[in-house]
Amino acid sequence: MLTLGEEKRNQLNYKTMKSTAIIKKNLISRIESSNDERFLIALQTIFDSTEQELYTPSSKELESIEAGRKDIEEGKYKPHYDVMKDVAEWLKEKR
Repeated sequence: MLTLGEEKRNQLNYKTMKSTAIIKKNLISRIESSNDERFLIALQTIFDSTEQELYTPSSKELESIEAGRKDIEEGKYKPHYDVMKDVAEWLKEKR
């Protein structure tokens, strides 16, 4: 027997799948019936851009990210609020 949370999750998944299927059918229908070349080219551009990986970090960048994560795990960081407070104070001194 499913728990209430699992049942709710299954319902949401079904609704999402149903919604996705409807969107796909609508898109297919609009594409097939369209003679607007600019519209079709725009769609092609969207499809092409989503199929490409937008950015691949370098090994140096990945190392820096990992070092930052390690610092956070070790408590070697300053909360955003504190940094912004320090910057505001520094800017006051510069005026």
